Amino acid sequence: MTATPRPLASPLTARAAVLRERGAARPYAHSRPLSIETVTLDPPGPGEVLVRIAAAGLCHSDLSVINGDRPRPLPMALGHEAAGVVEALGDGVTDLNIGDHVVMVFMPSCGHCNPCAEGRPALCEPGAAANGRGELLAGGHRLHDDAGADLNHHLGCSAFAERAVVSRRSLVRVDPDLALHEAALFGCAVLTGVGAVVNTAGVRAGQSAVVVGLGGVGLASVLGALASGASPVIAVDLSEDKLALARSLGAVQTVNASDTDAVEQVRALTNGGADFVFEMAGSVRALDAAWRMTRRGGTTVTAGLPPPEAALAVNVVSLVGEERTLKGSYIGTCVPSRDIPRYVALYRQGRLPVDRLLSGVIALDDINAAFDALHDGKAVRTVIRFD
Repeated sequence: MTATPRPLASPLTARAAVLRERGAARPYAHSRPLSIETVTLDPPGPGEVLVRIAAAGLCHSDLSVINGDRPRPLPMALGHEAAGVVEALGDGVTDLNIGDHVVMVFMPSCGHCNPCAEGRPALCEPGAAANGRGELLAGGHRLHDDAGADLNHHLGCSAFAERAVVSRRSLVRVDPDLALHEAALFGCAVLTGVGAVVNTAGVRAGQSAVVVGLGGVGLASVLGALASGASPVIAVDLSEDKLALARSLGAVQTVNASDTDAVEQVRALTNGGADFVFEMAGSVRALDAAWRMTRRGGTTVTAGLPPPEAALAVNVVSLVGEERTLKGSYIGTCVPSRDIPRYVALYRQGRLPVDRLLSGVIALDDINAAFDALHDGKAVRTVIRFD
């Protein structure tokens, strides 16, 4: 049954984390690059939805905007991995109801461009252009500061806030019995990490898989490889705590990336190199190591996002003579409306224990210190809870 719409408050406001300058000195707990401000939201326009945010995860993609590695138009309300409850519907939105639980997806898909028509909504061209401008898919801004100036949207979501106006194309409905602080992780960490294994690489049972970089996305890749029946599954990272977590999740072997012979260790464990190696650290050095860990005829997949000027030198003779494959993976080559329900089903079956990736729950006011922990490798996925 459709819930009866309630009049929206005027003006419509929310507390949100706003970035006004990039490259602040660390620790962020002292420099406080994210200011907690009361922002004003426009009502949802045609094809848009007002969501009351219940939970939002802290991701390296947010951190890379804060430190300047991924330049975005400022000022910007950050956050892109979130889940919440539909609070109001814009004209033309007929397939959601007020009160529905939804997961946000940080690439809205228009449904009409060439990639969308080919079934590759993660590469939507209008969606990418809107995200680059800091706007919603329909164009323009729905967020304003207390002086009335526009605030840019982060990846169409701006989810470090009590409320957000987003495109309907940025949302996937989920069952209300899924805890929203867990549902949030499916919008980025799980889509990207599991999708890289299942969609981009197409790992089959019995093939070997190595994951380099054990943040939220990397550990989700470990879970995806295990769920796919990969064997062996090997995890590589600098943090002994994260390596221990990977082992507890089911990784057969772990290698500390700081070891001078880390590549040789992996090659020995996989009889000359793995069928698939996934680089999730966002580092050219890590990607180079992943390339060297891959066997002849194997595939190296990267979902890491280093600074735009970063470049990898590849030996072309090896690329050709060994029939090697190097692939990029964005949002796990996902079809969100298909993949999120599938991954949630696997979670409920116990095959994707996504809840194990949660490092802690914080309040919005503690966000700057939480980004210090993420930067220092002391957290996998910290979640802000608003409910």
